[in-house]
Amino acid sequence: MTLETYGGLAAVTDRRRPPKVLDTDDLSETAAAELSDLLAAAVSTPLEERVEQAGRARDAMSYTITVQDGDRLTSLEQSDAAMTPAFASLLTWLKKHFAQQ
Repeated sequence: MTLETYGGLAAVTDRRRPPKVLDTDDLSETAAAELSDLLAAAVSTPLEERVEQAGRARDAMSYTITVQDGDRLTSLEQSDAAMTPAFASLLTWLKKHFAQQ
């Protein structure tokens, strides 16, 4: 699983941040189950449920979460300006996990 971030105020000076990589095989059973539930919710939530964040679009960050499961590749992309609650929960979990590394 990878998390890519781009945009925001630093976009001009930092055009390409390296993606953060999570090897899900290294997670505990509890963490893997929690991540699986969050991912399933984010994948199944229609984009129509995005919450528009008024006034934040100008310097909004965008996020791409990519999951590879065997030959299947799933990619989710949303931004601070329009994000589903399920995607936000998944993003928060990932950021917290990466901060603990």
